[in-house]
Amino acid sequence: MLVIGIAGHELKAHEREWLQHDACAGVILFTRNFVSKTQMMELTQSIREAAPRPMFLCVDQEGGRVQRFRDGYSDLPALEGFGQLYSKDKQAALELAHEHAWLMASEIRASGIDLSFAPVVDLGRGNRAIGNRAFSEDPHIVADFTRAYVQGMHDADMAATLKHFPGHGSVLEDTHFDEAIDNRSLDDMRKLDLVPFVAGIDAGADAVMMAHVVYPQVAPEPAGYSKRWIQDILRGEMGFRGVVFSDDIGMAAAFSAGGVKARIDDHLDAGCDVVLVCHPDLIEESLAAVEDRKTDTAALTGLIGRGPLGWDALLADARYGRAQSDLTQKLGDIANTTGYSGAFDVGDVA
Repeated sequence: MLVIGIAGHELKAHEREWLQHDACAGVILFTRNFVSKTQMMELTQSIREAAPRPMFLCVDQEGGRVQRFRDGYSDLPALEGFGQLYSKDKQAALELAHEHAWLMASEIRASGIDLSFAPVVDLGRGNRAIGNRAFSEDPHIVADFTRAYVQGMHDADMAATLKHFPGHGSVLEDTHFDEAIDNRSLDDMRKLDLVPFVAGIDAGADAVMMAHVVYPQVAPEPAGYSKRWIQDILRGEMGFRGVVFSDDIGMAAAFSAGGVKARIDDHLDAGCDVVLVCHPDLIEESLAAVEDRKTDTAALTGLIGRGPLGWDALLADARYGRAQSDLTQKLGDIANTTGYSGAFDVGDVA
């Protein structure tokens, strides 16, 4: 029920103790944990060996400004470039997004990691945290890319996670640092932000990550700990049967629930299967907070260990080189025009 963050490039003794806790289901990795491909494979192996049960290992490796592992990995372009290409050649753009997904997922699997939290299916409507991480401002174009991206990740035998439900793109505030309120009606959301999520669920997406945004016309609390959003709309109306992740409870917009225990309880009680605790200084308190809860890490079973894939096997695959070449050649100058000047730090959780 908890996926935790660790501090550095290798496991410390107290972090090994965290992994023994019944409620610790996995580890999320960041730039702070990365030195090289070899070091990352050693770290993931040490995590698995230190844990008494199968560990779920994950990362945010979207491409663009949210790419935790860089040296030795493909330089993945931001998603916004695909939207620009779509206006010129729709089919080529969708095929390239499929290859982006396959390439990203294949490299992460080769590193001994189960899942990258992708794709972002928020609309590109000026949000400070989303920026060029979005395919487009048009929900139907984003829906097309969502289907292609989910299929590309599945082609690499990786589960796909739609984020950030029910849509983070239409508010200005970055929930890492500020509360965000979206005052639109549910009907407006259905016509816009929910369209890509419907497409992704229909395409077989395996997980959803919640947004810390408040939609007061739908529910009074942020979506991440809203029974209305998770149980009634996502699971009830939209029929989603996969894993529901919270966003990081260390983000400023999550503080409205109260202290660490209140944040965890509210997210789990609302229907989140897994709570992300990304900041190491919150782990001790978080593990203590769930001592009185029934532990159940079964929700992640289907996302763990989808088969071995090492770097040697990936490098020997002719598709790997073609995918890298296609992304470089076909996006070209477009990738160079999608820079982002906002304050978002790629070291933060996405």
